[in-house]
Amino acid sequence: MSYFGDLISTVFDRRYRKVRSDEVDKRTTSDLCEALLSSHGEVSGVTLARNLLDRYGSMSSVEKTAFFEFMMHELEIDPDAVLSSLKAYSEKPGKGSYRAFAAACEPRRQELARRLNQVPGATGQLVAMRKDLLGMMRERPDLEPLDVDFKHLFSSWFNRGFLVLRPINWESPAEILEKIIAYEAVHAIDSWDDLRRRLKPSDRRCFGFFHPAMADEPLIFVEVALTKGIPNSVQRLLADEREEIEAEDADTAVFYSISNCQAGLAGISFGNSLIKQVVSDLSKELPELKTFVTLSPIPGLNRWLGGSDLEALKSAENQALAAHYLLEAKRPDGMPFDPVARFHLGNGALVHAVHADADVSENGLRQSNGTMVNYLYDLNQISQNHEHFVGEKTVVASDAVKALSASVTPRD
Repeated sequence: MSYFGDLISTVFDRRYRKVRSDEVDKRTTSDLCEALLSSHGEVSGVTLARNLLDRYGSMSSVEKTAFFEFMMHELEIDPDAVLSSLKAYSEKPGKGSYRAFAAACEPRRQELARRLNQVPGATGQLVAMRKDLLGMMRERPDLEPLDVDFKHLFSSWFNRGFLVLRPINWESPAEILEKIIAYEAVHAIDSWDDLRRRLKPSDRRCFGFFHPAMADEPLIFVEVALTKGIPNSVQRLLADEREEIEAEDADTAVFYSISNCQAGLAGISFGNSLIKQVVSDLSKELPELKTFVTLSPIPGLNRWLGGSDLEALKSAENQALAAHYLLEAKRPDGMPFDPVARFHLGNGALVHAVHADADVSENGLRQSNGTMVNYLYDLNQISQNHEHFVGEKTVVASDAVKALSASVTPRD
């Protein structure tokens, strides 16, 4: 963020902190929402929005549920208005009739969220609000239409055009580094020394997407190892005693950990854009890089194997079963059962190689008996692979992986 932007934000923050401390609005939450929706002045609107956000932040879980119920039922669309405006538009199409139809189709809670977002720092608070909502929806599926509206707004607010790719390294601000440790979701970072080993060496990189409205909060980040050849063990990749190489000597970039950071942005896809942007940037920085792969977990494998005696399986059996699982285990809709597979295959990668004993951590053994997979991003085939996967649900794989899969006796 620019110096001028920081200055403006500081002025606004001070201004609205003063308003907040001088005025405590005694109206009910629903009355405040209605007042915000009907307000026309910018300053009064921001004051109302700040009061509402402050009030929400101090609510109990019961009060938050009541707030969501109010948004769900009192700020809903009017079906009769939608039908009548659609009839008017179909009978006489035009700018005015279309505008009336579009307005009728949008629930007032979307406009409430937009007006709440006028306040500096509100975007992060609204993301946290959706996190609360998602947690409640496990027991309150009737609130799901409200989440459709949140997701619709966030898809616009957090589209690729607003995101900023930033390198994260050992010299990054401490508050960012602390969040990398906290948000790492694949291979836990157990100390500052561990983080330094992942960020400081010349053959290590980390990149994250940030949003200007949440400048100090990474949305998603990817950790990258620059190597000679394709690795087959995450423990060796992250070992204390590993031999560091110069970045210019690497021929392979390995995406070994991708972590989404904001639970309130679940379902808003950043990973596809992140990987493609990082591949593009690394290709320009290091033209000797010819291979771009992941070293990925297989989180659904052991669950799919069910009652099998996993400890008795040999490494070769693990490999073959994992290959068969990745190529053949499907959901009722025909998509792969494994969530990581769906992500990378949907991005245009292919299943390149499967490795037994590749993650012997407690988590790696629990979810896949230690087996991992390389997804290969072949820059010349990404678009074609993506089309095959999305259009035909074809899992593109190397001949070696296909052979491993074919060696497995089909499961009932």
